[in-house]
Amino acid sequence: MSGHSKWANIKHRKAAQDAKKGVAYQRLTKNIIAAAKSGGGDPNANFSLKVAIDRAKEGNVPMENIERAVKRGSGNLEGVTYEDITYEGYGPGGVAVMVEAMTDNRNRTAPEMRSLFSKVGGAIGEVGCVSWNFERRGVVTVTGNGIDEDELMGVAIDAGAEDLSAAEEGFEIITGPTALSAVASAIRDAGYVVSNAEVSLEPKTTISVKTKEEAAKLLTMVDRFEEHDDVQNVYSNFDIPDEILSQLE
Repeated sequence: MSGHSKWANIKHRKAAQDAKKGVAYQRLTKNIIAAAKSGGGDPNANFSLKVAIDRAKEGNVPMENIERAVKRGSGNLEGVTYEDITYEGYGPGGVAVMVEAMTDNRNRTAPEMRSLFSKVGGAIGEVGCVSWNFERRGVVTVTGNGIDEDELMGVAIDAGAEDLSAAEEGFEIITGPTALSAVASAIRDAGYVVSNAEVSLEPKTTISVKTKEEAAKLLTMVDRFEEHDDVQNVYSNFDIPDEILSQLE
């Protein structure tokens, strides 16, 4: 699962940069929408949503915004109908890109996504052109010091997890998408700190980034997609080595 850990580290460092740029607020709200969309609007039955709401509260997102995000994600926002659309294509250097969006007007969103792909030096593609290279997985992030890997592994596997790997500030547990909430709840009940729980797309194969300039261009690409109001998640198969990633901080 090293491929996912690499992407997770990239996202972790991007989150720190986003906080400095003042876009963290928007990301917290989008996390709530995505969690409610995938698992329903009840945080007592949807552990991913509970984690997303807790993180939003820690980030000082007003309750009114949190409640609206839950309604939007679960399809209960009165007077508005949203649909999920996934756009596939290629970014700089031929990397595969998957963009998950939620929109109330696909006739507006589609040309805007096509334009974004073009602006970042890529091109939008047909349905299925890159999705074959991604696999949907549940990801539980456990943070803390002095965690016994074997003990955590035992709890996770007993709850239905598939694998465990070291991450930037702890461990990541990989599950099937439907097992995510059960595994995350079991880990939390065992006394561990679950800092995130989400369904993510993991690339089966990756493209290694060779230069700092190329890495900066790819991260800028992800930023531009994420800044669009309709975009919920962006996934790609580029792999930035730690030595290059550290130069971007």
